[in-house]
Amino acid sequence: MTHSSAPSSVSPSSVSPSWVPQATVEVRAVSKWFGQKVAVSDLTCAFGPGITGLLGPNGAGKTTLLRLLVGLLSPSDGEVRVLGRDPRRNPEVYRSLALVPEEDAVYGFQTARQFAAYAAVLSGAGREAVERAIATVELADAADRPISGFSKGMRQRAKVAAALVTDAPILVLDEPLNGTDPVQRAHLITVFRRLAAEGRTVIVSSHVLAEVERMADRVLAIVDGKLAAAGDVAAIRRAMTDIPYRVRLEADEPRRLAAALLDTAAVDSVALAGRILTVETGDLAGLGAAVAPLARSLGLRLSLFEPEDLSLESVFRYLVRGR
Repeated sequence: MTHSSAPSSVSPSSVSPSWVPQATVEVRAVSKWFGQKVAVSDLTCAFGPGITGLLGPNGAGKTTLLRLLVGLLSPSDGEVRVLGRDPRRNPEVYRSLALVPEEDAVYGFQTARQFAAYAAVLSGAGREAVERAIATVELADAADRPISGFSKGMRQRAKVAAALVTDAPILVLDEPLNGTDPVQRAHLITVFRRLAAEGRTVIVSSHVLAEVERMADRVLAIVDGKLAAAGDVAAIRRAMTDIPYRVRLEADEPRRLAAALLDTAAVDSVALAGRILTVETGDLAGLGAAVAPLARSLGLRLSLFEPEDLSLESVFRYLVRGR
């Protein structure tokens, strides 16, 4: 198989939600093992412009995959391509990549400005890029203090600034929000979304479900080194046809509504706790269409209709069930 230096637009895996058109980063049947331990197993996926969230519990293989993407590790099997090239064999690819590692890969004696300037020297960026990156992560007031005195969240922002200095079209971020406070977290998410809107490929790894849900347009879920699911949250949930939806309902006469719902074709089961009904259904749209007319026909006031499990947290809980 041959590869051009341009991003691939066609792939034998293009019908899969794990693949994207105009991919900038391609992973084809990649496995990585360390002795007897298999960290990544036969993984095929692709990344393109926008934010892709790489989701999985600690130890799932996310960091290993990211190190494979940026050329810090070589696959035991399969191949990785960045802009059509193997990052292990084409060092010029590194000009297109910026990595924010999970570990504290910083020099504590340096200031944040010196650390960003070091990245600028390595990438050929100018001083303006350093000042712009420092301002982007809101570290200007602390930029001349040694990083050794920084909090975890501030060190994270210093690492993000060093990555932004390079102006790389592909950003690989491994748990970039670790240790940040809510204000810092919200700001960095805004920065990442802006970069994605500019057409960059942003790959963000996290085990914090709410973070991924706020950031990512697309999710790849990895469990035990394997791809468990891919797509946006709603699409992943729709694909889980063996798992019923759970919907919370509240009404002024919940027992009457529960009895009537059990005779509705779209309803699998109903549980009652106080005024709250928890309904399981395999047909969410059918339940939504039926419940309001049913309540009206009974003369009941319906005050809540809330699907419980369309969040990323509930989807991931289903994915890791039994593992």
